[in-house]
This record gives sequence, structure tokens and C-alpha cells, in this order.
Amino acid sequence: MKEYIVVTGAAGFIGSCLVGWLNQHGHNDLILVDAFGRDDKAPNLEGKSFAVKVERESFFDWLQRERPAVRGFYHIGARTDTTEFDYSIHEHLNVEYSKKVWAYCVGGGVPLVYASSAATYGAGEHGYDDRHDIVDNLKPLNAYGISKNEFDKWALRQAEQPPFWAGLKFFNVYGPNEYHKGRMASVIFHSFQQIKKDGVVKLFRSHRPDYKDGQQLRDFVYVKDVVRVCTWLMEHRPACGLYNLGTGAARPFDDLVKAVYNGLDLPSRIQYIDMPEDIRDKYQYFTQANMGKLRAAGYHAPFCGLDEGVDDYVRNYLAKAAYL
Repeated sequence: MKEYIVVTGAAGFIGSCLVGWLNQHGHNDLILVDAFGRDDKAPNLEGKSFAVKVERESFFDWLQRERPAVRGFYHIGARTDTTEFDYSIHEHLNVEYSKKVWAYCVGGGVPLVYASSAATYGAGEHGYDDRHDIVDNLKPLNAYGISKNEFDKWALRQAEQPPFWAGLKFFNVYGPNEYHKGRMASVIFHSFQQIKKDGVVKLFRSHRPDYKDGQQLRDFVYVKDVVRVCTWLMEHRPACGLYNLGTGAARPFDDLVKAVYNGLDLPSRIQYIDMPEDIRDKYQYFTQANMGKLRAAGYHAPFCGLDEGVDDYVRNYLAKAAYL
């Protein structure tokens, strides 16, 4: 019997990159799940190979009807808009839907890799350690982060578990196939668009005295590294649990923007503007993944540095309007 790999969020940014990575490694037996109605996401899947596409809201009925043999499940799909303050929207997709995925993987003995988020860490009061004993104490700053943390907490409480599971706390992911993301696209993407339009990049001014303008720090991780880690975990199956997925090295936004200019062979021009009030008190000024757990689990590949990753993204994708 043919065995399949499921990818939810398959038409989105990280999901479509994962589909491409799986294709490159000989996996075309894919069941793609998403809300496929958006035309602006369709190019993410052009040229990619898969067995079937299933609409997100009818997926579990489809599974019950078709009963495919599934050997791996990547649950990447989520509502990721950090400016959506209606928790019920996040709860449906990021908590309740994820519980159904979990139940399916438990019942079918299917290994599961799912997307959590560094947004679960809130302002970082408890650090950025992917320890299970701090999860109940974390205080995310927005509805998206709350929903991701609620599912993490729920997963850790379950007596019945898939044969392997890993929840990946994605830090600031950037790279190809995010053209459709609008306001939620990476700062690299927005910087590129601003340079092409006006020649100058606008960054949020710091509203805290301990951070200078442009010196807010984030752990930026290239999507090519993200999908590599996802598939490594599925293949090697170390201890089940939550894993950080960043680079372990925070960099200031100024450095990121300068890297975009370098990718375009242009001198940098940066203008600082006030942060919108609706996100000002929900803004993370510093994130940096502690990558010790993943390294101890046996993942030894180097992570792409910010300058190298941004250069590849700008020159080989954004400048050519190309997809991964």
C-alpha cells in the first residue's frame, strides 16, 4: 500500500517551501492541505509534485472517507496574523484544529511535526529556553502567541501521544514564497519593496530607552534551514517535545536592512518612524533562541548566517520575483 506524507498550510510560506524540499528529496507522495481559494498563494505550488490537494475544513472528513496510509504529518498551517486580536479565530485554527491533527496521529500511529512559535515567549521574562517546565508560566503578547502556547500546554499534558512528536518554536523566519503575506511578511521582504519604490527603508523607532532606534534584536532564521530541521526531526525522531528553531544569534534590524541593500549593491538609507500604537505594547524588542536542545538531539548542520541568507534571498528570489 502506498504511504503518504501530509503537509498542512501547504500553499503558505513555510509549508510550500517544505513541499519543495520534500520534492527535491524524492517525496512526491504528498497530501497537501490548505484553504486553496487565494489566487495570490497559487504560485507557491507551481511546478511542485503531490498526490492530492484537500481543503482544510473538509480534511478530516476526507481522511475518514479515503483512509490513506500516512507515514508522516507536518502540521504547518496556522492563523499567523499577530495583529488579529479576535482570539476565537486563532483558537479554531491553532488550537482546536491542531487537537484534531494530534488525535488523528495518535489513532493512526503517525509521527507529527508541528509549528509552534517564538511568540509563545512573550517579552522574554522567562528567557528563550525550550524547557517544558516553563511553558505554563509563559505570557505571550498577542492572541496568536496565546493560541500557540495553549496548544503546546495541551500537548504536554496528553497521556496518549503520537509515536513521535515535535513542536517547533519558529523564531523570525524569512525567505522565498512569502509574497502573499502582506503586512505579516518579513522585514526583508518589506525592505526590498521600499527600496524599489522609494530608495529608503522605514524602520520602527524604539519606544524603550534601553534600545536605540534600529537596534531592536531578533533571531532571524532562513526558511531553508527551517524545512531542513523539520525533515531531520521526522527522519531521526529524537526525544519528543518542544524545540526552538532559530539560529541562536540575535541581530539588530539595522544589520538586516543593510544586508538587503548589500544584496542590491546599494548604499543603505534608513528612516525611523513611530511604531503603530496598536502593536506598541505587544512588541518584542529581543528574541534569541537557545538552540542547545536541538543540538544535543544530534542536529549538527550549521545555520545560515543573516548576511548570507538575506543575500541569497534578495539576489536569487526577490530580485527575480522567483519562488522556491
